[in-house]
Amino acid sequence: MPVPNASKRSDAPKQLYLNPIIDCDFPDPAIVHAPDGYYYAYATQALREDGWVNVQVARSADLIEWQYLGDALPAKPRWASTTQDFWAPSVIFDGTTYFMYYSATPDVCEVHQRGHALAVATSNSPAGPFVDMGEPLLLGVGFEFIDPMAYDDPVTGKHLLYWGSGFQPIKVQELAADRRSFATGSAPIDLIWPNGEQGSFPRLVEASWVIRHEDFFYLFYSGDNCCGPHAEYGVMVARSKSATGPFETLEQAKGVPHSLMLSRSDRWLAPGHNCIIKDEAGQDWIVYHAIDIERPRQRQEDEINSRRVLLMDRIEWRDGWPHVGTPSVSLQPSPVV
Repeated sequence: MPVPNASKRSDAPKQLYLNPIIDCDFPDPAIVHAPDGYYYAYATQALREDGWVNVQVARSADLIEWQYLGDALPAKPRWASTTQDFWAPSVIFDGTTYFMYYSATPDVCEVHQRGHALAVATSNSPAGPFVDMGEPLLLGVGFEFIDPMAYDDPVTGKHLLYWGSGFQPIKVQELAADRRSFATGSAPIDLIWPNGEQGSFPRLVEASWVIRHEDFFYLFYSGDNCCGPHAEYGVMVARSKSATGPFETLEQAKGVPHSLMLSRSDRWLAPGHNCIIKDEAGQDWIVYHAIDIERPRQRQEDEINSRRVLLMDRIEWRDGWPHVGTPSVSLQPSPVV
């Protein structure tokens, strides 16, 4: 079935597109290009007319027109069976199995306090159903165990997991060969810190996504409030010669006031929590959520700035750094697929 509330944009020529590419609440996106030729997009939970969808999934042949497939995680894990708080899925395919890393609120933490966890679920299909491995990968009382992103380092061959940060640093740690645990002897490495009273987005950094471009690894991350009455999100960037750092932010490298490569416009508020896709022509695209100022709620009873729709824009590389600026508001050339 089509994506709920998705605009058809029938007036746009096929070789052009117009944001948003999914015009319904579809936050914290991650996309994989599967062997079947389709792109699969995963997103944080959403309340639909027939109830909650734990992990949203949609697919597309061209990154423009999307078919909504429903729930990629239809059965809650036993350790989070009574809560309804599943977000920020990240999926990686090892050639045989699809691994989904996601955030969740457990029923009860080991220390008998409400907390947050990173989890792993697997499937033999990119559409799911994904089945949780039965226990959290990481569990704690703080808000630092959020927003996982799995990445295979093309230089070392190591399986890595990035996460964070809940007012703590964004971290990375090596995963074991089974991808369901951390490598023996490994430890978390701090990568990017909230920068206090200095620079941009001083309180919070999260939502990491890593790619390799030419000689550098680029860490994209978002900061400040994603949503709500004080929504002020944006995407920042840092780079390193190694996937595990140390990373230098754009702010540090250029001596500029901030590390933003994507920020709000008069139409689109709080853009962030991105993934990166490369099309068949080798062009990099950033896919992210943002709030439509003209429709900031999915339902009238929802909190202001809670409806985060899916946007996509072309990345321009300038002097070794990625740049977008603000979300596009006019017809744009479509990705080559």
